Amino acid sequence: MQDHNAIARLPAAAAPAGTGPGGARARLDRRAKAAIIVRLLLNEGADLPLEELPDDLQARLTQQMGGMGLVDRAPLDSVVAEFAEALEGVGLAFPRGIASALSALDGRISAQTAARLRKEAGVRQEGDPWQRLRGLDLEDLAAIAASESTEVAAVLLSKLDTARAAERLGTLPGPLARRITYAVSQTQAVTPEAVDRIGLSLASQLDNRPAPAFEDEPGARVGAILNQSTAQTRDALLTSLDETDADFAGRVRKEIFTFAHISVRVGPRDVPALVRNIDADTLVTALAGATDEQTSGVVDFLLSNMSQRMADNLRDEVSDRGRVKPREAEAAMNEAVGIVRQMVEMGEIELVDPDEALQEEADDA
Repeated sequence: MQDHNAIARLPAAAAPAGTGPGGARARLDRRAKAAIIVRLLLNEGADLPLEELPDDLQARLTQQMGGMGLVDRAPLDSVVAEFAEALEGVGLAFPRGIASALSALDGRISAQTAARLRKEAGVRQEGDPWQRLRGLDLEDLAAIAASESTEVAAVLLSKLDTARAAERLGTLPGPLARRITYAVSQTQAVTPEAVDRIGLSLASQLDNRPAPAFEDEPGARVGAILNQSTAQTRDALLTSLDETDADFAGRVRKEIFTFAHISVRVGPRDVPALVRNIDADTLVTALAGATDEQTSGVVDFLLSNMSQRMADNLRDEVSDRGRVKPREAEAAMNEAVGIVRQMVEMGEIELVDPDEALQEEADDA
């Protein structure tokens, strides 16, 4: 049943008569033919997405199948032949309605346009609302749980996978988590219809959210800018952010990656690959300029995680280079950092999460 419309195009009353419930022969209309095709495909083990049909069509199909009785071989063969001919005549099938069209174009038109069209047409996003809700990140799930009643939050918790439900509970304040957990015990009598209504209500909140103008959150955007700024500018702005909004300053710091972070964010095994990708003159200039307390540790880290021969050669070149101008050193360090980020984006290396590393050390201890 690749095309729902193909069944609808079957001609009415074109097949020989079948046998009805009382044994009388009756001519087959379109509904009867559709029921025959569905029954035949189900008998053959086909996985038909009948749940995607509108509720009224599902009801009519079920009622039609319940009143069909027996169908003779001749009308069955005729209906199958008509169905096959209808399928062969299909050139291209378009989605029906603005909701289906928006679902088909999801990710291919801008989020702003999709939201505007959906709002103008007064339609919600198609599909199982619970499937959409399960795909939310933990912060969004926690926000929904905190803003809804305890009973609604309990239904939401019950519809999540066990692992996701456990994660979500861990993000909630203790008293709220306990109330929601207890409320789950009160959901035994909740009907499927009520669960569907709750899912549609929660999903409609997602549809009503304004489409974000930026993909990255503010801390990530500011961090990316400061990564390309001079150390003096970066330090001054972070100090100012600390005074204005310490929480936001903390998020920005997590996004900042400078030359000094190489020793804590790059894995020792990735050092040889990193060194090979950095221009030799750039690397020597960066190492020669890494003389302060923050960057000197990077020199020891890199040299201790490469071959002895390469390390000795680099030490000689750095010694021959001598003192470099701060501006040249910073430019070389920024170029090296750019190589690191490029390798991360290409999947060649993976940065170490400092928080996870600290947690692992604590667990080992």
